[in-house]
Amino acid sequence: MTKVASETASISPKVQFLTIDEDVAGQRIDNFLLTKLKGAPKSLIYRIVRKGEVRVNKGRIKPEYKLKAGDVVRVPPVRLAAKGELKKPSQSLAELLGESVLFEDDAILVINKPSGLAVHGGSGVQLGLIESLRQVRDDRFLELVHRLDRDTSGCIMVAKSRRGLRYMQQLLRDGRINKVYHALVLGSWAKRCNKVDVALLKNQLPSGQRMVRAVESGTQGAKESLTRFNILANYQECTLIEAKPITGRTHQIRVHTQYAGHAILGDDKYGDPAQGNVMHKVGLKRLFLHAHRLDFTDVNGQKVSIEAPLSQELQKVLAKLNS
Repeated sequence: MTKVASETASISPKVQFLTIDEDVAGQRIDNFLLTKLKGAPKSLIYRIVRKGEVRVNKGRIKPEYKLKAGDVVRVPPVRLAAKGELKKPSQSLAELLGESVLFEDDAILVINKPSGLAVHGGSGVQLGLIESLRQVRDDRFLELVHRLDRDTSGCIMVAKSRRGLRYMQQLLRDGRINKVYHALVLGSWAKRCNKVDVALLKNQLPSGQRMVRAVESGTQGAKESLTRFNILANYQECTLIEAKPITGRTHQIRVHTQYAGHAILGDDKYGDPAQGNVMHKVGLKRLFLHAHRLDFTDVNGQKVSIEAPLSQELQKVLAKLNS
């Protein structure tokens, strides 16, 4: 039986039994498999987990299961089509990532992620943020602390050590990281709507795509979800709002704004059919959702507040609205 630390096992045509040690404990099983089965698309990872081909301690698990020290993971045979050399980030992307570092210490990096860049490869994406960072930086350890949707821009945290990863993920679980987003939504947001407290149910499609919908509290499989809102600016056909997700559910802000009757402009999954005219007027060609600020206490006990500036594209949209 193989002992697993931070090194990566190669894809094997045989069943593997991997024993989790302290360095890997705390990782989600889907992220663990993406690391171990290099090049495997997310759709394949979710499929083998859903079908029960991946087992932990001989039992079925869900993709969000967090590994514990001593767990024994059964990894089924996985065969991938032969691929060439790992794709490398372009010079322009490498330079952009270097310019996008907002904060760095011994434990974590905070990057101002550009819209359109997936956080990791898979499901048709050859190269994501984390793979790019691993190629352009000299760090021995780089792992995502959390995720942002591909089309969402702004603050994303990347751990530079196992200690940093555990610490920051514990802060997230405890609700001790204040996350602030800016979003441009269709219509006039009501002042009295300062929160949406509605449960969310996640569906995993066979393709690996995730869809989320608001449901009644107590619905089987649903998770309680809370987002607080403030109005930042009112415009003729839309509203710039501040969103603070108190819980951290998949697509939470996007679905909660939709539930409130004001979908985020540029949202091709949960958007309003009427958004096209407004987007054309202001020249918006992407999702207007931006992870604006993070507030937390770092591993050394120092309070940290990090802000990510809006891209020039989004600044131009607001300038048009102001004019």
